[in-house]
Amino acid sequence: MPNAPMNRPSTAHASAPVRRTRVLIVDDSAVVRQTMTALIDAAPDLEVMATAGDPFQAAERLRQEIPDVITLDVEMPRMDGITFLRRLMAQRPIPVIVCSSLVGEGTRTLMEALDAGAVDIVQKPSVATKRFLEESTVRIQDAIRGAAQARLGLRPPPVPVEGRQSADAVLAKTQAPTAMAKTTQTMVAIGASTGGTEALRFLLEALPPFAPPIVIVQHMPAGFTRAFAERLDASTQITVREAEDGDSMLRGQALIAPGNRHLLLERSGANYRVRIEDGPLVSRHRPSVDVLFRSVAQTAGANAIGVILTGMGDDGARGLKEMRDAGAFTIGQDEASCVVYGMPKEALRHGGVIEEHPLDAIPALVVQHGQESV
Repeated sequence: MPNAPMNRPSTAHASAPVRRTRVLIVDDSAVVRQTMTALIDAAPDLEVMATAGDPFQAAERLRQEIPDVITLDVEMPRMDGITFLRRLMAQRPIPVIVCSSLVGEGTRTLMEALDAGAVDIVQKPSVATKRFLEESTVRIQDAIRGAAQARLGLRPPPVPVEGRQSADAVLAKTQAPTAMAKTTQTMVAIGASTGGTEALRFLLEALPPFAPPIVIVQHMPAGFTRAFAERLDASTQITVREAEDGDSMLRGQALIAPGNRHLLLERSGANYRVRIEDGPLVSRHRPSVDVLFRSVAQTAGANAIGVILTGMGDDGARGLKEMRDAGAFTIGQDEASCVVYGMPKEALRHGGVIEEHPLDAIPALVVQHGQESV
């Protein structure tokens, strides 16, 4: 009797295909829809599910299938983007990135988009220099990755990204911190990205008028940070402004890095002031939290408090470790209170976080550890 055939294990390596993050583009410009489609589909982990020329077309498409992320223009025919966003969030929340070319007074409308539930804001890609288009591609792709991980019920696994530069590209690392020993002047450095606009609002609104000087990097495009600072200034007891080169660090004041510019801390006699610089993307961002935190480590050392809030990626992780090594007290936002537990998680993994806390506990810690500067 012939031998019965044996069941042999397959020699082929079966692996499940990586699921792409699916995007619905809503914009009345055919050129923008075409450009956005090209730059999104260029990423191996992203794909365009569909495009729509206005909110009504988008609503019809949503009745057929649901995307992971929506990119949404603000100014469109038949219905504006803010109205559509509010209706969408009331009926079926989906992570939405507002993609707009509004500048100046128009940026106030974009602040309304954040209030209505937008996860992030990016500038529309435009045909300019090759470098501008490349950087725009990086920003939009990363914004989509971050939005897809936002705590709205849609959290695909994080995708590793490549091609990032370190803070060395802007500020060289020193062998030892150049800051003075502990003094009575304490300052606070904060970094945030996806979900950070609301986290910062909560944190700053909880601070008293005598809070220690604060400097902030929130990943946000050029032209939008001034309106964001004014929005915060109107709701807080402290003064909040977009930073300008040479601004002094003052008690009861928070300075926010201008979009598309790096912000660094430097010493001016017994006081601190900020420096605004151009330069390459660092950790895929400009402004970069790593650049800010490194400058704080070198300038303020043990006279600083470092805080890393919600956001996608690892910008700030290495810089916070440098701050901790220089003697600063460092805080990471905990996973439960993060919209995206990316940046705090990486900072913790790199050893930069001394204590991890929910967002609502962080303002009191900032005040407590800044008391010596009263």
